[in-house]
Order: sequence, then C-alpha cells, then structure tokens
Amino acid sequence: MSAIGPFPHPAEGKKPAAPPVLTADQQKKYDELLTTVKAWTTLPKTSAKGAEEEALSDPERMWLTRECLLRYLRATKWNLPQATQRLRDTVIWRREYGTDKFTAEYISEENATGKQVTLGYDNEGRPCLYLLPNKQNTKNSPKQVEHLVYMLERTLDIAPPGQETLALLIDFRNSSAGSQPSIATGRQVLSILQNHYPERLGRALITHLPWYITAFLKLLSPFIDPVTKTKMRYNEPLNDHIPASQLMKNAGGEVDFQYDHSVYWPALAKLAEDRRRERTERWEKAGKIVGESEIYLWGGEEGSLAAPPTATATAEAPQPSAETAVAA
Repeated sequence: MSAIGPFPHPAEGKKPAAPPVLTADQQKKYDELLTTVKAWTTLPKTSAKGAEEEALSDPERMWLTRECLLRYLRATKWNLPQATQRLRDTVIWRREYGTDKFTAEYISEENATGKQVTLGYDNEGRPCLYLLPNKQNTKNSPKQVEHLVYMLERTLDIAPPGQETLALLIDFRNSSAGSQPSIATGRQVLSILQNHYPERLGRALITHLPWYITAFLKLLSPFIDPVTKTKMRYNEPLNDHIPASQLMKNAGGEVDFQYDHSVYWPALAKLAEDRRRERTERWEKAGKIVGESEIYLWGGEEGSLAAPPTATATAEAPQPSAETAVAA
C-alpha cells in the first residue's frame, strides 16, 4: 500500500488501554487542583520577574482539560503543590514560547526534506512521529527546536480519543557525524519535553545507532528522567510495536511512503486544523469549562463533564467512573 499523507486513524482494533480508576486520595487531589486552576483569571505573560499579567484566553482554558491536570499530577507523583506550580509554569511557557502561534508556513522550510514525519499509529493507538536525521537540511538553530515542538503539537492533535501519548521513532540510518544537535540543544529539548509535555511520551523506538550517537546519548543520560529512560527501546524490530499496515516499508512495514513536501505538509496541517476546530466546537457547545474531558473533546464515547443547566456548580467535578470510559 502507498501513502502520501498522514493516516487519520489507527489500524482496526488498535486502541489505548483504559486509564486506571482514581483512588479516593487521587480524586481529592485532582478536585483541589481543578478548583485552583478554575480560579486562575490572569497569569504572567512571560517568566520574567514582575511580568505583566494577562487574562487566560479560551484556547488556554480549553487546554486545561481533566486529563491535562491528571498528567501533571502523575508526573509529580501526586504532589499537589508541585503539580500546580508546573502547570502554571507551562501555561506561561506556552505563552512565552509561542506554541499556538507557530504556523505551517513559518515552520515549512525546516521540514522541506521530510526530516520529521507523523505517519501511522502503534499497537496502542499512539500516533507515530518519525525523526530522520539523515534528512537534516538546516543548521543548528532555535528554529529547529520550534520545529520539533510544532510537530509534537500536530502529532498530539491527531491522536485518537483516549490516547494521551505518542510514539517517537528515531532512525539514525545513513545519518552523518554532526547531524545530531549540540549538547546544549539536546538539553533544551529534554527540558521542554520533561517540563512541558509530561506523560506524553509513550514509547521511544531508536534504531540504527552509530557510535557517535551512542556517545551523544551517554552525555545526555544524566539529564534524562528515569521514567523516560524506561520508555526508550534500542534497535528493536519496529513491526513488534506498529502494525505493518501503518509502518513505513524501510522500517519493516507495508507502507510505501515517499515524502513530497508539497502534498504532505498541507495535508498534515489541514488534518490537525480540522481536529482542533472540531474540539473547539465541542468545547464551546458544552459551555467552555476548565477541566473538560479530552475523550469528549476528541470525539470519543464520553459526554461533556459540564454540569446540566439545572444542576449545581459542584456537578462539574469529574466522576471517578468516567476515568474508565475510552473510545476506540
């Protein structure tokens, strides 16, 4: 089979596992975090000391979903003050870094050779993001990091309902010494991933490692979170993790994929934009609540967590049983 753009859905039957039901203590901490976040009316525009405050925008409030809050709680091992601070820091970082302002046109030149490609889903329904250093086409710069952030955002945009993580496929085949980022850039990327995309990496499948990449990873190792290290796999057959029908041929699958920037790039942008528009429409229709269900927003088999018009405001709090509802 051949493909010229990203797949819109996982292979049949490949879906995320249901998340565990919250314990009473975890539910209590979640409820407290939700109450705190709902009370945020303004936050600083930047991380600079004494920075001017600005009201939370609708996209920022929509970003603060139930699952988002739970990711920060899990990442901090349910330490409520730490989760609150890290969540606040991320909203400010997203403002300052401009994650919602990177357009396909702005990033386009960085991906002209197809060095990053979102294609297919793994056996758990995680969208797959390929990093292909042998197609590197630009010099080390801040825009390379912006490019990665843009691709992370678009990959998460097209995840199926109930899937919170992605699979990273890094193939060093035919890459040359010097194609890897600097240690400083590597540390910046790790900082962004670990601080601002917690609980988003489901699996990192790294193949065809040359000696200089092994040395590079050894230098970075002290800065990699222990939990992240457990998700990294080296030189394992990719078809053990991804259905052949959604895996590139040169990675052991059946998909004959040749990157054509003029076709692929607008197709990815449109698919992600359509999904974001649909989520926004659902969020607005349900009353624009902070702490909304991502499963509902992503079009899954779960209703909005918004309180019915006749109910009390406290009904907005999520019910523990809802944690187990996941769509295919």
